[in-house]
Amino acid sequence: MLDKVIGLDLGTTTCGIAYSDSFGFVHGIETFRFDRNQYIVARKHVLELCEKMGINEIAIGLPLHLSGEMSEMANNVMRFREDLLKENPKLVINTVDERLTSVTANRSISEQGLNHKKRKESVDRIAACIILDTYVRMKENR
Repeated sequence: MLDKVIGLDLGTTTCGIAYSDSFGFVHGIETFRFDRNQYIVARKHVLELCEKMGINEIAIGLPLHLSGEMSEMANNVMRFREDLLKENPKLVINTVDERLTSVTANRSISEQGLNHKKRKESVDRIAACIILDTYVRMKENR
């Protein structure tokens, strides 16, 4: 049995959210929308989900440049992570390299034949699933 984990794909106006159950299966929860750069709203929502679901571990995507350098959004993710930990120091929050997750998510959506509106609604949630699946598999292989 594995610990349940929440996976996040944080953007400037959305946060894709997924969770893994105690068997390691990953499930998409939602794409949470918030006003541009209003990370406090997203942070509050994530903390409420963790409490409601009894989860104390988070895997959050770190959007590095292809060169491996930190991007502006990666810096935002690190601040978001720090703010979550200030609110709840008991959380375990690990970053996951997410350089190609959006590409993979869009490819997956294209294969499903979803229209533009459904694609836009799904991409962040699916990216969160990919981030979380990567994290869960890394944990299993340790």
